[in-house]
Amino acid sequence: MSWYGFFKLVGLGLGHSLARIEVTGRDNVPSEGPFFLIPNHQSVLDPILVQAVCPRTVHSFTKSTQFGSRVFRWLLPRLHAIPTRRYRVDPQVVRVALRLVEEGEGIGIYPEGERSWDGSLQPLRRGTVRLLLKAGAPVIPCGVVGSYDVWPRWSRRPRRCRVSIRFGEPLHFGRHDRREDREKALDGAIERLSKALEELGGPDHPAGAPVAPGSGGSRIGRKAKPGRGTLAPEL
Repeated sequence: MSWYGFFKLVGLGLGHSLARIEVTGRDNVPSEGPFFLIPNHQSVLDPILVQAVCPRTVHSFTKSTQFGSRVFRWLLPRLHAIPTRRYRVDPQVVRVALRLVEEGEGIGIYPEGERSWDGSLQPLRRGTVRLLLKAGAPVIPCGVVGSYDVWPRWSRRPRRCRVSIRFGEPLHFGRHDRREDREKALDGAIERLSKALEELGGPDHPAGAPVAPGSGGSRIGRKAKPGRGTLAPEL
């Protein structure tokens, strides 16, 4: 068994200890060939749970600061993590992603760029969607529902709740080699992907679920401010 397979089992065991996990739509993940796996991001648990239940190996974009300790510098490459700099242009990551697409691999990106503070879907990073348009591989939206209730960003400890992971039907944006073609297709692609994530992610939170301090009690449909940066705004 590979290290990746071993840690998938560890992640699945950890997930079941913290949540009642339900998974639907695994058949929507291609059995071969390249694809992008695009989940929403509610909790620190999301990457662990999503990769544990995904039927294919996924190379996930991971913020470079996670590689700071000796343990994680050893562990994360074995989980096929790709270090990326947040809130700035990272052309090296783009080259790595395009190479993986050519090699027929799966790539995981959390397009909101960071965990939601209130459980709602945040605006998608335009640079991430530009990469999807440049690569042209099938895009699998993935709705993670309930991980916010297990361990929200503002909480110090988890509580056991139900988590649903829903792999949606592939979206095909086509390959756009020219920058001007990508810009023309960008807003439409963002709208389609956002709609898919919202549909897979709802109904979102049950009444009475905890709300982030200072959030005003609003979760579903709350509009967040656009992110400060993108993966590669000039793709």
